[in-house]
Amino acid sequence: MRGRVGLPAGWLAGGFVTLTVAALLGVSAGAADISSADIARHLLSLLPLDIDSPLTERQEALLVKLRLPRVVMGAVVGALLATAGGAYQGVFRNPLADPFLLGAAAGAGLGATMVIVFGTQFSDSPRALVPLAAFVGALFGVAAAYLLGATAGGGGTASLVLAGVAVSSFLSAVQTLVQQIGVDQLQRIFSWLLGGIGRGGWDDVRLVWPYAVVALAVLLACGYLLDLLALGDDKAVSLGLNPAVVRVVVIGAASLATAAAVSVSGLIGFVGIVVPHVVRRLVGSDYRAILPVTVLFGAAFMVLVDIVARTLVAPAELPIGVVTAFLGAPFFVLILRTTRHRGI
Repeated sequence: MRGRVGLPAGWLAGGFVTLTVAALLGVSAGAADISSADIARHLLSLLPLDIDSPLTERQEALLVKLRLPRVVMGAVVGALLATAGGAYQGVFRNPLADPFLLGAAAGAGLGATMVIVFGTQFSDSPRALVPLAAFVGALFGVAAAYLLGATAGGGGTASLVLAGVAVSSFLSAVQTLVQQIGVDQLQRIFSWLLGGIGRGGWDDVRLVWPYAVVALAVLLACGYLLDLLALGDDKAVSLGLNPAVVRVVVIGAASLATAAAVSVSGLIGFVGIVVPHVVRRLVGSDYRAILPVTVLFGAAFMVLVDIVARTLVAPAELPIGVVTAFLGAPFFVLILRTTRHRGI
């Protein structure tokens, strides 16, 4: 059994600095010219210090109402998807596992699509229902995949993965059917499905933060349990661990994190593969170290990706899912080749 290790203070500090720099760049990026130095000085002016804000009233409104909630939302979504990915890879002992493995993405996509197409029949403001519908759909997808894997294949890792693929395929087919019914809403549907974090402002932040806190707290608390699972079920049982219970808790918390992120950001892939693998190379294989560092670097990664998405083809804006696919697809191929050479 591995000995106890302390948190990697150096990498935690590095992650915090990276996130801080990314956040300053994020609130500075845009058509209106506001420098990072002026923004930092404005934030310091909010403290009980003898510092005056250099921002005009218009610049302050732009910062507080548009840019700051977008950066916060990006950091939250990135932390959730990256940490969920790391947890899935640990619980399945599979380096290719990611947050969309168990049908969460397909379920969220179906829920959002149904509200976009049929929401006007039930509400004057259907857009406000999209996050809630996506969240419910994501949880339904995860529950269906888990129940199918448990009843049809005994609940093993391979059974759950195959069940997730089957459920995702079915839900995606239903979503395509709904899209054909609401062809006049296709642009809105595809805009949401391709991912983005600049839509809801502080309302989305208020919606997602309770779920984010619960999911991340549970996953961070399970780091030591994931280390025990890595030793194998027989060894874990001999050490007093119930592997089935641990898997249910970790999968549930990781799925909650995925659902919360997808409900406000749409479908953003590959974050849960790229970030945990990079962090694992930096800090080693101990999940008590991997998960907290992944929170910080996942948040920074998403903020930086969002900067690329809204500045690369300015004044137009790329969907974040497109940017992460360009970055993540080659990374996924590299991991696939590596695991194949190792015989995993």
